[in-house]
Order: sequence, then structure tokens, then C-alpha cells
Amino acid sequence: MLPSITKSKCQVDSTFIFCSPNSQVILFFISLYLVAIGQGGHKPCVQAFGADQFDEQHPKEHRARSSFFNWWFFTMVAGYSATILVLSYIQDNYSWVLGFGIPCVVMITGLIVFLLGTMTYRFNIKDNDKSPFLRIGRVFGAAIRNWRKTLPIEAFEDDCGVILHRQSSEQFKFLNKALLTPKGSKKDETCSLSEVEEAKVLLRLVPIWATTLVYGIVFAQVFTFFTKQGSSMEKTIFPGFDIPPASLQMINGVAVVLIVPIYDRIFVPIARAITGNPFGITLLQRIGTGIFLSIFIVVFAAFVEIKRLKIAQEYGLVDDPNATVPMSIWWLIPQYFLFGVSEVFTMVGDDKFRKCTKIT
Repeated sequence: MLPSITKSKCQVDSTFIFCSPNSQVILFFISLYLVAIGQGGHKPCVQAFGADQFDEQHPKEHRARSSFFNWWFFTMVAGYSATILVLSYIQDNYSWVLGFGIPCVVMITGLIVFLLGTMTYRFNIKDNDKSPFLRIGRVFGAAIRNWRKTLPIEAFEDDCGVILHRQSSEQFKFLNKALLTPKGSKKDETCSLSEVEEAKVLLRLVPIWATTLVYGIVFAQVFTFFTKQGSSMEKTIFPGFDIPPASLQMINGVAVVLIVPIYDRIFVPIARAITGNPFGITLLQRIGTGIFLSIFIVVFAAFVEIKRLKIAQEYGLVDDPNATVPMSIWWLIPQYFLFGVSEVFTMVGDDKFRKCTKIT
């Protein structure tokens, strides 16, 4: 807990601290929202910015960019795993102030190092074009307005002489109607082929987005339900030392650290020789493999929970939320480790897929 800023009456139980509204609670939630805003700006951009440091036109750098996503995830998880192990112990046994203060200092240091490299970065300069939201929205709007119209069988050209009908992709043909020019409209009101294809890319991402939402449900269990499971189990490693339940999250980090080099240096070359794909397997196959593995994660978790509840019933602990079930916390290792393996496939594959299909 942070030191009290103002006097307040608090009711404490084994898990939560309920305080009346005061400046301390307001400050705490403002901090949480600021972290969320910072994560929203950092996570979607850091991989894309890192990938932009590679020249897509250079064969060697193009191949290196593919490995960049693997090793970026490797280093991030390795640092996260070491940090979670240390900070979980500090927060449980010493001070939450120190537990939050250390990451604060590290983030400030990271920001300084990032700014020091400003003069060395490659920046992709974009033309002053319309927002992608406006471009894509205009395509859907034009397609809706022209939905009664029929596309001509013969190909037609745009103002630059580019053949539109033949070069448009076969998928989502109804969006091709956005290429039709309404009578009396201005040239800048007509959608271009690139804008139509951009809108099609967005639609192609919808199935990926929908399926990874399911994976996100499993992802959320690792930091919530799994930790809650561990908090009710026997945590003694040796006499006098209890492992913090949250520190078990380092196990999925260990899995990532072990699997990424194997995937990048062993699996990819072997798969490349079999499939002929320079990346070993396609990004969709990689994402699908991780989602498939997530099925076994929840199966393991379900079996462990069944066993935990059975032991709790045998010892009459079901109605005691503060009781420690005589079952070792190490039962949780398989589900944590398997989650780390699935991350190597799904999380890295999803990051690469979004980078390769980004709408700019």
C-alpha cells in the first residue's frame, strides 16, 4: 500500500482493501489509467517501429526482419520473467512502494536510452495523405451508394490509364462498385483501386481478429485465474521460504526463452526445406498452431482445478476462502509452460501478420 495521503477508514480482508473515496484512491486509479494509456501507445508501435529499421528492398535485411520479431519477443519475455520473479518477492515481503518504484526508474532510464538513439533511427516518411479511416470509410460509403449498379463486364480505366477491373482482387467483389464514378462527381471523390484494395485488406483481418479474441480469453487467465489458483495452494519451496504466486508467471517466460531459439534456428530451417517457404510455415499456420496449443492449456488448468477442489472437499476447506489447500503449487507448471510455447507461435505470428498487412 502507498502511505496514506489523507486519513480514511479502510476495511481489510485477505485479498482486498476497501477504502472510502479520497485523494489516495483517486491518485491510484489515475496511475492505472495512465499505465493503460502508455501501454496503448507503446505495444502497437514498438514492433512496427523496430521492423521499420530494416530495409525491405535489401534481401539480407528482409530475412533479418523476419527473425527480429522472434528475438524481440525473446528479449522482452526474458526481461519480464527476471523482473516478475524479483518484484513479486519484493512486493509480497517488503514494500509495494519499492515494487512500483523500481519499474518507474527503469522506464525513465529506457526512455532516456530511446531518445539518445533518435539520430540513428530510420523513419518512414509518409506523404500528407488522407487518414486511413477516411479512405476506407469512403470506399464502404461509395460501395453502398452504388450497390444497385452493375459492374461492367469489360475492364475500365482510371484517369491515369490504369486498368481497374482486371487488376482488382476477386475477393469481396462488392467493394469494386466503389470504383464506379457517380454522375456529376469530382475526380477527388472517386475511390482509387489502392483504396478499394486497402478496404479489402481490412475485411481480411476480421477473421484473424475474431479468432485471436478467443486466444485473448486464455491469455487473461494466466495473470488472473492461474495466480488465484496458486494463492490457495501450498507455496513452500523450502522451510522459511514461500514463493509468491505471481512469480510463477516467469515459467511461461522460461518457455519462451527456450523455444524461440529452437524455433528460429532449428524449426524454421527444417520447415523451410520441406515447405519451400522462406519463413518455414505461413503466418496463419503459426497463429493457428498457437491457438491449437491453447486448447491444452485450459484442459490442464481444468484438471488441476478439479484436483484442487477435490482435495479441498476432502479436508473440509471449501467454505474457507483463506485456507491453504495441501496441494503443491508446482502442479501449475504445465499450464504456465505450455502457455509460453503457444505465445511463441500465436503472439509473434500475430505481430508479424499485423506488420505485413498494416494499413498506412
